[in-house]
Amino acid sequence: QVQLVESGGGLVQAGGSLRLSCSASGSIPKTNAMGWYRQAPGKQRELVALMPSGGTTDYADSVKGRITISRDNAKNSVQLQMNSLKPEDTGVYYCKLIVLSGREYWGKGTLVTVSS
Repeated sequence: QVQLVESGGGLVQAGGSLRLSCSASGSIPKTNAMGWYRQAPGKQRELVALMPSGGTTDYADSVKGRITISRDNAKNSVQLQMNSLKPEDTGVYYCKLIVLSGREYWGKGTLVTVSS
């Protein structure tokens, strides 16, 4: 069974930075994609960044230039470095793993609050 655990959320002022981390455990195929989604109250869950084990990383247009995703394939972990944060970045951030079969795994989420 695959489990994902996020950490690093918290309260930060606008313009500040946070670094989120996600660690996956269990039997994980080497061909996969890991990334981050977020959901604000009353809004749909949206892509932040998704990084495959190979290929092109996808970023939401709203975060390009401010947020960078990275991963350590050997450790099955992924990080999200967030800079120049804005109040609209507030939400619950979820780590996601998707494998070639299409099966998805989600963490429980970590709350990011950006104050203005």
